[in-house]
Amino acid sequence: MSAEILKRACEGDRDAFSALIETHYDFIHAVAWRWSGVASDAEDIAQEVCIRLARAIRGFRGNSSLRTWLYTMTLNAVRDHQRQAARRSREEKRLANDPLYSSPPPEHDGSGDDALWAAVRTLPEKQRDAVLLVYAEGLSHAAAADVIGCSEKTVSWNLHEARKRLKDLLRKEAV
Repeated sequence: MSAEILKRACEGDRDAFSALIETHYDFIHAVAWRWSGVASDAEDIAQEVCIRLARAIRGFRGNSSLRTWLYTMTLNAVRDHQRQAARRSREEKRLANDPLYSSPPPEHDGSGDDALWAAVRTLPEKQRDAVLLVYAEGLSHAAAADVIGCSEKTVSWNLHEARKRLKDLLRKEAV
């Protein structure tokens, strides 16, 4: 994508913004899917990022790369989506215990994630983000640090801790 299209999009040019979305949508969706692990959630998250991008594009100053900015925006949308899902789940459990609203639990579709990535998604947020950025996205520790907003050493430490935790998790799962 050319710097000119980005500049025009930042200035409010709708055609340039459409080109920007078209160029980066697959990237946004892929990141959302890797973080959420659910295709339908990834679609919702990607759509939310596009909406947020439309509102925020005029504020992009180029202090980081557009890709870093999109990572950050997508990760924030994933976290927001996960918080909303947790709130919905708590509310559903509360209502399930209420005799006026109780109904059978929804059926699961039976689709399973790869055990490793499913285990990664159970890690604490900072460890999970470091693992996904470095190993799933292929970013360097420095680039991951830019996206997360921490030091490169913090990314390395989170990866170290994540490896230990994943080793234990996967060992327990294998037993």
